[in-house]
Amino acid sequence: MALLEQDEIERRLAGLDGWSQSGDAIAKDFERGDFAGSIALVNEIAPVADELNHHPDLAISWDTVTVTITTHSQGGLTEADFELAGRIEALA
Repeated sequence: MALLEQDEIERRLAGLDGWSQSGDAIAKDFERGDFAGSIALVNEIAPVADELNHHPDLAISWDTVTVTITTHSQGGLTEADFELAGRIEALA
């Protein structure tokens, strides 16, 4: 899968509420109210990531889940990253 050009990354980010670029990745914090809510979100993300065979980095801090997505094998952002972000956004 080909790396996206910066202008394409910016165009796609404009369509994803709250997501931002951080180096070679995109990221968003999801506030879930408490630890149980954070775990529930992670449990919703897991089957989607498995279905797409594209797995985000997830960090849980009590009521917040930080989702970071990149295509490690390509060293940057690809179509797969934005597909996964869109699917995660639909869960929230």
